[in-house]
Amino acid sequence: MGDALIVIPTYNEADNVRPIVSAVRGVVPDAHVLIVDDNSPDGTGKLADELAAADPQVHVLHRAGKEGLGRAYLDAFRWGLGRGYDKLVEFDADFSHNPKYLPKILEALDRSDVAVGSRYVAGGGTENWGLVRKIISAGGSWYGRLVLGVPIRDLTAGFIGWNRRVLEAIDLGRVQSAGFAFQMEMKVRALRKGFRVEEVPIIFVDRRAGTSKMSGGILVEGLFRVWQVRSRVRAEEREGR
Repeated sequence: MGDALIVIPTYNEADNVRPIVSAVRGVVPDAHVLIVDDNSPDGTGKLADELAAADPQVHVLHRAGKEGLGRAYLDAFRWGLGRGYDKLVEFDADFSHNPKYLPKILEALDRSDVAVGSRYVAGGGTENWGLVRKIISAGGSWYGRLVLGVPIRDLTAGFIGWNRRVLEAIDLGRVQSAGFAFQMEMKVRALRKGFRVEEVPIIFVDRRAGTSKMSGGILVEGLFRVWQVRSRVRAEEREGR
């Protein structure tokens, strides 16, 4: 797993950054960790620098401000590809993604091109979610599958492993979604390129500390932008890009 980079975007995650990095390092000790901080006003970036100073396998990418999850991941992908990592994994800072699943995601990348930590396949699920949140999440994935015409059950999942060949084949400069729709757009682009996507069952739990970044506005924006994703990808296909 020494060729793997676990990417953890942060914004105001001072309560979580130390324990999540410690947990990840404990489960996949050969992997490297990249904390991508969007100039958090609560001092998360400073804590990340301290972690990196104490551990050569922890790195920090500081960004000027909050531009959305998608932009943070795109910058991280470019950073990781430029440094030779073969497997890059998207991972939340708030323990909603359990680090214990990281070995399974990395192992899946040995046989597939993309590994999705999925709530909506056999063996997957959620914990400590209310009924409304479950309906919104499952409905968002169903809606995205319907509009985009793809078979992935958990289309909005954010726990995803990528082989470098996929990220190199996808023109990252063409990925425009910055928020909720980013996860959908990346998966669709991988499928359109003919890459194999495997869904790995996970249990997704509510965050331990801090404030959720999800809001009704983000959801509505994402459901609108999924149509933009479909239009953009289809236009590129017609142009042979």
